[in-house]
Amino acid sequence: MKGVLSAVFFALLPVICSAADLDEQLKCGVSAHEFIGSLEQQQLIDPAPTRVEPNSINAFRPASGATLTAYGFHVFAIVGYQKNDPLFRTGDGKPISDSAYGAVVFGWLDSVRAAVTAAHSTAVVHKVAPHITAIFCNQD
Repeated sequence: MKGVLSAVFFALLPVICSAADLDEQLKCGVSAHEFIGSLEQQQLIDPAPTRVEPNSINAFRPASGATLTAYGFHVFAIVGYQKNDPLFRTGDGKPISDSAYGAVVFGWLDSVRAAVTAAHSTAVVHKVAPHITAIFCNQD
């Protein structure tokens, strides 16, 4: 019986859990719509933003059971905005740009910056808090 349950569990595991590596998208070669839309379509992020900043950056939470990574670091938030796009809500301040997106990861600034540089990405790396770093593509 244990063997049957194990077989069923491992057969269903891809349905229960989803994983995605965001390295290629974070080389900044796509629009915010393509980046966020693709993650939403794959059901890797919750479609409604959990927060909208005054500069219109929308923060999305990974979907339950989804594991997202960027350059080997665990992603705990996806951020983005594209002007005049129904995927995004507008904040009450000046938008950051016409199209911007990224990922917020658990990792030290220097370690994340080194990984992004080694991958030849044009993304900008920002310290958010100790051990929390944003990898950000701004298309303007």
